[in-house]
Amino acid sequence: MAEEVLSQNEIDALLSAISTGEMDADDLKKEEKERKVRVYDFKRALRFSKDQIRSLGRIHENFARLLTTYFSAQLRTYIQISVASVDQIPYEEFIRSIPKMTILNVFSVEPLDGRILLEANPNIAYAMLDRVLGGKGVSVNKVESLTEIETNIMSQLFEKAIDNLQEAWSSVVDINPELEEFEVNPQFLQMVSPNETVVVISLNTEIGESSGMINICIPHVVLEPIIPKLSVHYWMQTQTPQETSTEEYQSLSKTIEKAEVDVKAILGESKITVDELYHLSKDDVIQLDQLIDDPLRIQVDEETKFLAQPGQIKKKVAVQILDEYQGGDEDDE
Repeated sequence: MAEEVLSQNEIDALLSAISTGEMDADDLKKEEKERKVRVYDFKRALRFSKDQIRSLGRIHENFARLLTTYFSAQLRTYIQISVASVDQIPYEEFIRSIPKMTILNVFSVEPLDGRILLEANPNIAYAMLDRVLGGKGVSVNKVESLTEIETNIMSQLFEKAIDNLQEAWSSVVDINPELEEFEVNPQFLQMVSPNETVVVISLNTEIGESSGMINICIPHVVLEPIIPKLSVHYWMQTQTPQETSTEEYQSLSKTIEKAEVDVKAILGESKITVDELYHLSKDDVIQLDQLIDDPLRIQVDEETKFLAQPGQIKKKVAVQILDEYQGGDEDDE
């Protein structure tokens, strides 16, 4: 902590008070020797650095984007999810900050120890449930009287949503999140001791006209094994560009080779009127816009790629590629 700096006027006033006897210099020396004590609340022990909190924020910003895509597809409506805050607080304080009756999903995250908690505000949870059941996304809070069908639908919705956490955390650790418990009363849920430090990531969520928070509570015991990986130094090392391996290149090539494309050989084109088309009959001849000796244009997905000549293989019509198409006068005619 930087020492307080006196202004010139304060220095002059202090010297004047000492010289006139209003203040004793020995008293000042005693004050300097006295140990300054700063109050520290052990219940709010800060076990994560600001750097680590910022890293957790970056991870869950990615998670928020993945959730936005997931819920938009599942609910077929406009959804916006973003990180509102990342804080470290005692578990007891987090429980007091959420509604007395809310939607609580407890997940294990193997191979990490402990469990994490995803809390969805009833306004958001019931707007989602209403959309799944075919409604407009209106939020009606009836958390105290959830039916078994509503409970199953809601737990399945969040169980699949948490799969996106695996992708968001993949740059730090490979986890396998699984839903272990679904609860509506926070008082019946005791994951860690009340004074245990937890990281709470609050996601601001908007579904149509409904809005609320989705909170992710991660105890210190879960993050403790991977704390070194939450530093900026680790992120800078792991985010350096890597060359594509031979195996990855071959795998990508095989996947592309299976893609189907529409290929056409253009013999020529001609323009006629609807009346001429109507009166066409057998043995009529339509004159095309290119000579018989001109190469054919091969189109791949409606785009000209090659020049070819017509031929025949085993009594089947075929074309032989002559050259790559470089553009030509036929497009300007």
